[in-house]
Amino acid sequence: MPTAKKSISDLTDDELLGKKVLIRCDLNVPLDDAQNITDDTRIRKSIPTIEYLTSKGARVTVCSHLGRPKNGPEDKFSLGPCAVRMGELLSKKVELAPDCIGEDVNMMVDALSDGDVLMLENTRFYKEETKNDPGFVEKLAAPFDMFVNDAFGTAHRAHASTEGVTKFLSPSVSGFLLAKELEYLDGAIATGETPMAAIVGGAKVSSKITVLDALVDKCDKVIIGGGMVFTFLKAKGLNVGTSLCEDDFIDTAKEVMAKAEKLGKEILLPVDIVIADSFSADANTKVVPVDDIPNGWMGLDNGPLTTIAQKEALSTCKTVIMNGPMGVFELEPFSKGTFGLVDILADITAGGAVTIIGGGDSVAACEQSGRAGEMSHISTGGGASLELLEGKVLPGVAALDNK
Repeated sequence: MPTAKKSISDLTDDELLGKKVLIRCDLNVPLDDAQNITDDTRIRKSIPTIEYLTSKGARVTVCSHLGRPKNGPEDKFSLGPCAVRMGELLSKKVELAPDCIGEDVNMMVDALSDGDVLMLENTRFYKEETKNDPGFVEKLAAPFDMFVNDAFGTAHRAHASTEGVTKFLSPSVSGFLLAKELEYLDGAIATGETPMAAIVGGAKVSSKITVLDALVDKCDKVIIGGGMVFTFLKAKGLNVGTSLCEDDFIDTAKEVMAKAEKLGKEILLPVDIVIADSFSADANTKVVPVDDIPNGWMGLDNGPLTTIAQKEALSTCKTVIMNGPMGVFELEPFSKGTFGLVDILADITAGGAVTIIGGGDSVAACEQSGRAGEMSHISTGGGASLELLEGKVLPGVAALDNK
């Protein structure tokens, strides 16, 4: 079991009152060309921790990255819109500092009153942020008394604002969002109730092979979907037409299936496939058994019999982790496999199972289906959740104080 980390709820009121707190949030939100936020989910998820800190009289300063600025400050990557939206959600002014380090920033932090909130400008305006440069780290930490990490989405990166500042600030603890992610993801893998199933989808075996390998060890059943299916089908000697297939990973797919068989674990591949004669929403489509994909056609979604088989396989499971869609759900003709699976997960959650959704596409599919709120937990971190499921140590978590 991973070492439990301290969270803000482990601190006394005296440890928070009047303290200058640096909190790392994940405010990497999508913006349109006019700098309007098109999805404020990440900002909304950060609010409970910030409200808790301000209610205890802490003087809160928020930091985050946004996008991937190349050479220093760029207007399109300014956190200005995030400061405005956070202020609306908190019903108080959130001023944006002109920088994230320096004398002006230090003076603004020192001028805060109990319960105030300030936001620093994009930490990635400095290359030293991602390099975790010690000099930059020291400047970033300088005006603060303590650190709270609530940015699960970047916890797998050892950056200045996620890992570096913990060397200068004590206590360094998790916020509510990060603590919840660890409780569900770490908890599911370490102590989750069995039978346990993992659903691994997405385009490529190559990007998921390490997590697949780890999940075969830990889960009773592994459902494989999405484009990676065809590498497995080809490994079983079947024709996959023009479907996405990574020939370099056919041997790897064989090894995963052999390992599962040896361990007595069940790997579920589709039994039928929605195929199309081109990759487009208005292509000709038909449903065929997996062993009957004709040349010149490509598989783009699970067929209805596969969804029925998945429902049966998951009906007895107590813990289910989903990472990746079953097909090209963004195109309506190829969305039924993914949305059908989301319905199954929502139903078994109502029956008492714990369901955890990780990875951007899986989360998007749940949101689009309207059933996201019925899952036990929707993870905010794609790469971080994958690495946690693999059993890797996340630097941004490891650096926090132990309970």
